[in-house]
Amino acid sequence: MLFNTHSHVDTGRQFAADRDEVVARAREMGVSQLMVIGFERALIPVTLAFAERHDWVWAAVGIHPTSALEWGPDAERELREAARSPKVRAIGEVGLDYYWKDKAPFEVQRDVFRQQIRLARDLGLPLVIHNRDAHEDVVRILEEEGADEVGGIMHCFSGDWEMAERCLALNFYIGIGGTVTYKNNPVGREVAQRLPLDRIVLETDDPYLAPVPYRGKRNEPGYVRIVAEFVAELRGLTLEAIAEATMANARRALRLDA
Repeated sequence: MLFNTHSHVDTGRQFAADRDEVVARAREMGVSQLMVIGFERALIPVTLAFAERHDWVWAAVGIHPTSALEWGPDAERELREAARSPKVRAIGEVGLDYYWKDKAPFEVQRDVFRQQIRLARDLGLPLVIHNRDAHEDVVRILEEEGADEVGGIMHCFSGDWEMAERCLALNFYIGIGGTVTYKNNPVGREVAQRLPLDRIVLETDDPYLAPVPYRGKRNEPGYVRIVAEFVAELRGLTLEAIAEATMANARRALRLDA
C-alpha cells in the first residue's frame, strides 16, 4: 500500500500510447494513493479531470518556475478556482529552477514563487516545492514568506543534510525518489538514512528520473515500489514498515485525514 506523492502520468506525452496500462501496472505494484501535478495553466484542467476519474488519485496545482511568465491575475484566479475541488490537496509544483536559464528570468521566478506561497497560505493548502540548482534561494524565500504555516513536500529533494534540517524546521516533508538509487548520489542516500521516519514521503516524478535498474528509461508511477524497497534496505527496515510510515506521512502532509 504505497503513496506516490509526485507523478505526471496524467499529462506526460510519454504515456500517450499506454496511459491506462501504466496506471494499471502501478496498482498492481502496490500504489494505492497517487498525487498528480498540474504545473502549467493549460494542464491544470487535464490534471483535475484525471484525478476526478480515480477515487485514489489526488492533485496539486500551480505554476512551475520554468513557466513563471504565465503568472498573472488570470492564472491566480484559475488556481483559486481549481483549489475549490476536494481533489486538490496542495499548491505545486512551485519554486525555482536555475538550470533552464532561458525559460523565465530568475527575478520573475522568485516573485512568482513568493506570490504562490502567499496563495497557499491564504488557501490553507500545503506546498509542493520544485528546486533545481537554487537551494539557498528556495529555503530563504520559504523562511521569509512564512511557509512553515502550511508546510508541504520538498519534491525530489536534492540538497544536503543541512538543507534538509532547515526544511524540516519549516514543517516540510522530504520527497525521496529514484535518484536515491543512483551510485553517484551519496549525499541523497545520507539524507534518506538520517531523516526522521515520520518525515519521509516517496515519489517517482515520472516519466523522469527512473530508479535503477531503469535509469535512463521512461519512469512509471509503479516504480515507487523500487524506491520504497531501496529506502527500506538503506534503513534496515522491511518494505511493509516503509510503506506504512510513508503512507501515513503523505496523508498527514496533504491533510487527507483532517
